[in-house]
Amino acid sequence: MRVSVIVPVYNEEETVAQVLESLSKVLLDLEVVVVDDASTDRTWEILQELRQKEPFTTYRFIRHDKNQGKGAGLRTGFGLVSGDLVTVQDADMEYDPQDIPALVRKWQEAGNSKVAVYGYRDLSGQKLTTRWGNRFLTTVTNILFGSRIHDMETCYKLMPGVLARALPMEGRRFEIEPEITSCILQAGYKILEVPISYSPRVEKKLNPWKDGWPALAMLLRRRFGKPFRPALKETTNSTANTATSEEVQTSSVPQ
Repeated sequence: MRVSVIVPVYNEEETVAQVLESLSKVLLDLEVVVVDDASTDRTWEILQELRQKEPFTTYRFIRHDKNQGKGAGLRTGFGLVSGDLVTVQDADMEYDPQDIPALVRKWQEAGNSKVAVYGYRDLSGQKLTTRWGNRFLTTVTNILFGSRIHDMETCYKLMPGVLARALPMEGRRFEIEPEITSCILQAGYKILEVPISYSPRVEKKLNPWKDGWPALAMLLRRRFGKPFRPALKETTNSTANTATSEEVQTSSVPQ
């Protein structure tokens, strides 16, 4: 079973090499797609150096020609993956890649293809705005979609590839997290959870006030707008199978 991992990156020169090194040690058959969202620091230079070394020569490295937000980076990555299962790995070392096998085991134990697995964090030691903001949005998600999850905004959302490749994903920034969750639940999938480790960064890119309202708006739009009802049929992803790192090195997501 192959697991595709999308790594969205923006100005992570301090940690991106460490993240990819950690991913390379995960004992799974991984397909790794790294999407640099037009970083302005040395991130892309570091990635260019890494891609010349083993085991990173098999990884895909894509760069947007202008910054478009995490949601755009994920859309690029989701459009290229070909794995049986798909998840996301942030590039700031808040999440430990060694937790990914636990998500895969949980999915395998479920014995049901219509299952997604989330890694939920212990946020008890976090700032009040972060803790309560996440709790509020998670509670709203549970009310609107009848779910019973504990951490809607977690990065680790493991799902079948056939579902991942069908997600509409319109969000540009961090509202992509509630959008993915909404679509998973509307597609009739059950979300299971496993606890994961979490080491929060000091300076967060996500702003509870700036990004909280778009996240809430996305939940409401997905709940009361046209529901996501995909007719899921596994097909060959021609882009993922034929594109090389060089061919997709510079990429823009359509506006």
